[in-house]
Amino acid sequence: MIPWVQLDSAKTPDGAQELRLKRRGTEFSIMLGTNELMNSRLSGSEEALANLSCQRIAGHRQPRILIGGLGMGFTLRAALAELGNDASIVVAELVPAVVAWARGPMAEIFGGCLDDPRVIIRETDVGQLIRSEPAAWDAILLDVDNGPEGIVHKSNDALYSLQGLGAARGALKPGGVLAVWSQGPDSGFTRRLKQAGFTVEEVNTRANGKRGARHVIWIAANGSRS
Repeated sequence: MIPWVQLDSAKTPDGAQELRLKRRGTEFSIMLGTNELMNSRLSGSEEALANLSCQRIAGHRQPRILIGGLGMGFTLRAALAELGNDASIVVAELVPAVVAWARGPMAEIFGGCLDDPRVIIRETDVGQLIRSEPAAWDAILLDVDNGPEGIVHKSNDALYSLQGLGAARGALKPGGVLAVWSQGPDSGFTRRLKQAGFTVEEVNTRANGKRGARHVIWIAANGSRS
């Protein structure tokens, strides 16, 4: 058995916890304490987050996509594969070390996607970007923390509150979608999405194709295009 080797660590934004990047052979893991946040072998549900979203906005001209959370780039790469050359994608990542890991130890996994001319990386809070520009995005994809019941950074809760969801809806163009990844179901979050004015679809997906842990993706639509 090849042992795990810790490559680097970084504090969470509140300074209270530590993210650790580990490698075993060609496999990478990002840990928070004893919790594994992501693993390079398990990409299915993060890819589904992009695929489901892009399918909902097919036909939008020059689509603008906002992705909250870089992670291991699974959602970004899947979105790039789905979208045409007229698309633009902004990825908001709050932890600078995660971006450094993407360009350093995990560069092979990312396959140069950070240098795609359609991609802009912003080392900032995705919530700030959501609040800064109304009716700006065709799709907002949130893979932040472990979903609505986060464990990494308490301020992430504001993204998933009724007020935060209202801000997300205001940041979407008519016919746009908010897509949210979660490690598991959350009936209270589904209710909040509906209270915020979204039409909601809840999709169950697997961490690795037809196998692995069951995850949930909410696809919340912002009405019809005129």
